[in-house]
Amino acid sequence: MFGDPWSALQVKTNQEKRVSQHLAIRSVEHYLPLYNERSRWSDRTVTLERPLFPGYLFVRLSPENRLPIVSAPGVLRVLGNGEADLVTPEEVERIRVALASGYSLRPHANIRLGTGVRVRKGVFAGVIGIVTEIRRKCSVVISLSNSLQSFCVETDFEAIDVLDDVMVGLDSRYQPDSLPDRKFIPTWPRPVR
Repeated sequence: MFGDPWSALQVKTNQEKRVSQHLAIRSVEHYLPLYNERSRWSDRTVTLERPLFPGYLFVRLSPENRLPIVSAPGVLRVLGNGEADLVTPEEVERIRVALASGYSLRPHANIRLGTGVRVRKGVFAGVIGIVTEIRRKCSVVISLSNSLQSFCVETDFEAIDVLDDVMVGLDSRYQPDSLPDRKFIPTWPRPVR
């Protein structure tokens, strides 16, 4: 239904759009997820398009188009070395749909600690993530399978199920009574197979 899997392509930081242009000229199927961010400059406020995964974009890699991809200016390497390192078409399609639907997706750093949840509703239904913050809404970090990239999405409490009633991945310096109320420290999520 979704086609061939995607490979993650590591590129020079701040060169994502330029690499995307080079790949388009070479007729390589690729995807660079972008989000809008308001930035205040000294004299005005502007809206900037920024990459959701700084330093990375996705390509459909095949043996015949590998050379045009890795020889494009700004490309550092193709991540992984086998089928286990591919990003599923479903994950990329969910990101496309979420960005087009107005979901607030933002880059998120690689995570170490927290509580695993499964999103129940919306475009990310069935996806496993980590709770990072609870205020009016719940911030959940979702990681792409087999890559070191994550993003954060806000969702309602009714739209998630807790996977375990205990927190996972806590190291010994964190005791349950030392953690702040209703705030969880995130961990790296494991994709469901």
